[in-house]
Amino acid sequence: MNQELFLRRRTKVHVPIGTGGATRAQVASAVREVAAFRCVLSEPLIEQIGMLSATELKHWLREIVGVLRRETGAHVHHRPFYPDFPDQVLTASEAELYFNAVIHYLTLRRLPPTEHLRPAMLEGNFISRVIEPGSVSEFESLLEPLVSSHTSLSDAETADVVWFVRNYKSDVFRLLPEAVPFREIRAQLGGALILHVTSDARVDAFLERNVETATDVLRLAVALNGGDVSLTTASTRFTAMKRSMRRLLLRLLDHIPNAAEDVMRHAERWKRLAEVLHPGDYADKYPRALAAITAARRNEASTSFESRVETLLAQRHIATLTPILQSRPGEFARRLDATLRRATEPESVLNAFEAVATQVSSPVLLQLLAQVRAPRPLPLRAFTPKGSFAKVYGIRDRRELLTPDVLARAARICEDALVKRFVSLPPLGRCFIDPALRDFRVPLAQRASSKSLRTLVRGSRLPMPDTRFIRLFLWWKNGRGRTDIDLSAAFFDVNFVFIETVAYYNLKGFGGYHSGDIVDAPDGASEFIDLDLDLLVKKGIRYVVTSINSFTEQPYCDLPECFAGWMARADTASGEVFEPRSVFDRIDIASDTVICLPFVMDLQERRMIWADLGLTSSTRWNNVGNNLSGISLMLRALVHTPRPDLETLFDLHVRARGERVASPQQAQAVFAPDQGITPFDTDLIRSQFL
Repeated sequence: MNQELFLRRRTKVHVPIGTGGATRAQVASAVREVAAFRCVLSEPLIEQIGMLSATELKHWLREIVGVLRRETGAHVHHRPFYPDFPDQVLTASEAELYFNAVIHYLTLRRLPPTEHLRPAMLEGNFISRVIEPGSVSEFESLLEPLVSSHTSLSDAETADVVWFVRNYKSDVFRLLPEAVPFREIRAQLGGALILHVTSDARVDAFLERNVETATDVLRLAVALNGGDVSLTTASTRFTAMKRSMRRLLLRLLDHIPNAAEDVMRHAERWKRLAEVLHPGDYADKYPRALAAITAARRNEASTSFESRVETLLAQRHIATLTPILQSRPGEFARRLDATLRRATEPESVLNAFEAVATQVSSPVLLQLLAQVRAPRPLPLRAFTPKGSFAKVYGIRDRRELLTPDVLARAARICEDALVKRFVSLPPLGRCFIDPALRDFRVPLAQRASSKSLRTLVRGSRLPMPDTRFIRLFLWWKNGRGRTDIDLSAAFFDVNFVFIETVAYYNLKGFGGYHSGDIVDAPDGASEFIDLDLDLLVKKGIRYVVTSINSFTEQPYCDLPECFAGWMARADTASGEVFEPRSVFDRIDIASDTVICLPFVMDLQERRMIWADLGLTSSTRWNNVGNNLSGISLMLRALVHTPRPDLETLFDLHVRARGERVASPQQAQAVFAPDQGITPFDTDLIRSQFL
């Protein structure tokens, strides 16, 4: 049993059968200790832990509290440069702040802790998580929706899948679904089965059933070498393989018809893989595999599908292009906008697309639907490339305008195709859909998502608690050498015009206060920023962008640990500097980059916009001030980029297989931010609703 996995994915924990004897006072003490992390134990859970002995309860509580500490960031010691933050920053003169910083930069010494006693934290009226009891069968059921996802998994989710395979070994097959729909997950699961399940014929059966193309074989090899199975980055280094592994990959490739054309799509990667596969050693046994790899080595490329499409688009030969696109409906959907804008008769293009729309995957149809529903032109066209590193590119929207009738029909085609697909699923009955779900995005691709306290989708807008103060926090530990990570907040007005920053070089201003710069963290270091929301709004600030910069240029993935988050505080002078019960979100910073933008605050709407994006630094000094152009671009992209929302997705399902009602009390199924199927149930949404 993995309590951390169970609690993170379902807010449930398992309680073993106990021998009894725990007193009511001991149970109450356990409830109170868990409450320090903004969590409440449900009545059934309290009843179950009451059946444990005092020793059993002690061990159970220690494990659960350990998980909660790691989730909130309370498992490390937080001591900022100014131990009495924020009072010391508020009362210090500019000269004193400057002098203290210089001394620290020269000697790396920090200010000593004071004997000043901080008053207890003022309680805030903040919603808590309710932890429910869960059975072993409920825990085991976590695996199926993960591997049944129709979109990519995050690194944390992939690690969860691998945990099940590594710990259950051959027994894992009883937990797996009949079909694994997403190719990247097939590779990740197949790699885990090869590595952790030995001498079981079901592994070979799984691979033969799920490896259908040469690219599937390549992804499997990449997964076995710990690489990026999306094949976006070419950084995978293939290491020497055992003969049995080489034979397995070559056998899979040899069974694929017309493998040579598929191999040429990733010819350079196949050349690198061939260096460890040695296909010539098995020329007699796997001749077709050898022929496909030899074609890649000789660069015997034929005209690709993509090149033909691009040529016909450029020449505006749409009548010739549409039959070619119909052969690959997913590519047709991705290029529909460009094809319509170049067509003299867009209705004929829409007719051709409508004929194959039902063959397009749900995620692609939802993305297309969001695009054609968006107003034209967009204030900014933003692109988030596929890959394990989340980043944004933006350009001005110079596209030719399409008529409202064309856009409306394209939207109807997408909706009709989705409804036709969903109607075959089990009926939902009476359903309540909370309109607030329009602020939450559909989890279409999670491969670049970071591990966080709450599972969130980039671009989602979450309501902020009714509080005046927000405290941002950052903690990190040195990597192979001295590591200086900086926490900063950049302020923008309603028109995205930059106003001010609070950073290591400007500790206070506009209602923001920084806890002081620490430039070396052999035992870990913390930085904090307090934000007075009322004062910021009064001074014309709408957006606050949290920026985390690796000043010493070490990528976050090279650090032992680095995380950030935010707390809601009723008062900044009371309580400890870090209070786990005030933590609302915490995110692991582990990407292969040196700038991370985890979240943005919209102070006008009192919404937290989940960003989880990375930037690359091209300046000599990697700080927030030297990267404002990238931060401004990211901010506008988050606000303006059309993305499919959960209200639209669930409404399409209800149109297909249910009846929408006006209140949760009337409903058999509820879709809302805080009950029923919620935006945080990403594995269920991806497996059951996409």
